[in-house]
Amino acid sequence: MIHHLSIPAANPLHVAQVLVELFDGALTRFGPYKDSYIAWTGDAHGSAIEVFPSGTELLPDAGAGQANFRHNAQATGYTTTHATVSVQRSKEDIQALAAREGWRALQLSRGAFDVIEFWIENKVMLELMTPEMTQGYLAATRLRS
Repeated sequence: MIHHLSIPAANPLHVAQVLVELFDGALTRFGPYKDSYIAWTGDAHGSAIEVFPSGTELLPDAGAGQANFRHNAQATGYTTTHATVSVQRSKEDIQALAAREGWRALQLSRGAFDVIEFWIENKVMLELMTPEMTQGYLAATRLRS
């Protein structure tokens, strides 16, 4: 079970607000690092996406302390990190939200199931699945005994 993940954004507050709208969730600040926010889904698992300013790097502490943050001004904002997220929205709702924001959203096949590539600020991809797509994903990925 993945409970949260972090993504970069040029405008972390706005991106977190759009994610909250997508999830019908709630927004909070992320205390340990400036200008960072958490978009909570409100589900039973405490699922959330943390949104950091582009260029934020997470690195291990030199001692026994918790992880540290720093800013890399050379970062592009692109990342290979992505997630597939089930949402209680229709394909049309997702595409309308993306169109409003000027973000790419395209339904694509992943073989046995479909996803909607939802490109946050046209740099960070979330693969969104409608309830119907989620059923296809679960059928295709169910472990066989």
